[in-house]
Amino acid sequence: MTAPDEPARAVEAAVPASSAVLGAGSPLTHFDAHGEAHMVDVSGKAATHRVALAEGYISMLPATFALVAQGRAKKGDVLAVARIAAIQGAKRTAELVPLCHPLPITRVAVEFELDASTSRVRCTAQVETVGVTGVEMEALTAVQVGLLTVYDMCKAADRGMVMLGIRVLEKRGGKSGDWRAAEG
Repeated sequence: MTAPDEPARAVEAAVPASSAVLGAGSPLTHFDAHGEAHMVDVSGKAATHRVALAEGYISMLPATFALVAQGRAKKGDVLAVARIAAIQGAKRTAELVPLCHPLPITRVAVEFELDASTSRVRCTAQVETVGVTGVEMEALTAVQVGLLTVYDMCKAADRGMVMLGIRVLEKRGGKSGDWRAAEG
């Protein structure tokens, strides 16, 4: 018979102590020197204009794609509702992702592109702020919530839809400067 804390000891034995793994110069900023999760202190950073652009896709059956493209889904205009949901998702990121800072978002732009040849809908979200930390998480959340809304509105017709390729395409501003994803 094993003691109630045996599984915890087994995990501790199999995984090195967090502080040893992360070390003093770890790029994982959401962990302190002891390996404990924490919200990063951004109080010493300068407020700058920051921008992030993210994308993602939802793939569906051609018949489902036609419903979306023609605006004939039972629940209404799928892309109009998904756009509002994506904007709302960006604004609520700090409520959903535990270590994100609440940010004063100054702009959210969401676009949808339809690709009939692949029966995919592409969602892009550009989020901006003037603040002390970036908006990559807000852009990613906007894309994911927009795609989830497409799924929700179309699931009666196609439960096999797949969300894929959710990623940051670029970020601008801040101490680390500009960054752009590799093509493809």
